[in-house]
Amino acid sequence: MDIALFTEEGLVMILRWIHFFAGVAWIGHLYYFNFVQGEFFKEIDAPVKNQAFSKLVPKALWWFRWGAMGTFLSGVVMLALAAKDLGGDFMKTSYGIYISIGGLMGTLMFLNVWLIIWPRQKIMIASANAVIGGGQADPRAAVVAPQAALASRTNVVFSIPLLFFMGACRHLSLNIPENFSAGLVMGVTTLLILAIQLNAMKGKMGPMATVRGVVHCGVGLMVVLYALVEVLV
Repeated sequence: MDIALFTEEGLVMILRWIHFFAGVAWIGHLYYFNFVQGEFFKEIDAPVKNQAFSKLVPKALWWFRWGAMGTFLSGVVMLALAAKDLGGDFMKTSYGIYISIGGLMGTLMFLNVWLIIWPRQKIMIASANAVIGGGQADPRAAVVAPQAALASRTNVVFSIPLLFFMGACRHLSLNIPENFSAGLVMGVTTLLILAIQLNAMKGKMGPMATVRGVVHCGVGLMVVLYALVEVLV
C-alpha cells in the first residue's frame, strides 16, 4: 500500500504544516507584543512591568524565537525543494518571484528576532529580575529597549507583505514575458526592503510608533512591492 505522506510530496506537506504551525506561533506572538503587550505596558507602573518582564515575557519570547526558527528552517528546505524541481526556470515563474521577495523579508525578520530583539530582551529581563531582587536596574535596559522595539515594529511591517506574497505565490499569477529577466524586479524590491531593514538597525521609529501607524506602513509596503512587481515584470 502506497502512503502519500511517505513520498516527496508528503515531505513537502509535512514541511508546510511545520511552516504554518511555527509561523502562527511566531507571527501571533509578534502581533501580541506589538498590538497588545506594548500598549498594556504603557498603562502600568514600574513594579507591575518588572513582574511581567520576569514571569510573562520570557515565556512568550520562548515561543516567539523558536517559532521563528521553525518557520525559517522549514521555509528554507521547502524553497530548496521547489528550486530543485523548477531548475533554471525558478525565477521565471510567479511562484519564484513572489516567494523570493517574501523569503527575503522572512529571513530579515528571523535575523531581527535572533540578533537584535532577543539579545536586547535578555538585558531587559535581567534588569527587571535585578530590581525585583532588591538590586539596581541595568542602565543598558533603557538604551536597548527602543532598539528592540524598532526591530519588532519593522518585523510587523515586513509581515504584512510577507503574508500577501506567500498567498500570491500559489494563487496570483503574473504575466511573465518570454525574455523576462528577474534581475531588475529583484534588484529594485531588494533595495527597498534593505533600506527599511537599515532603518530597523540604525534609524527611527517614525510612523511606526503607533499601532495604527505600523499597520499602515505594512499595508503601504505591500502595495508598493506588488506594484513594483507588476510594473517591472
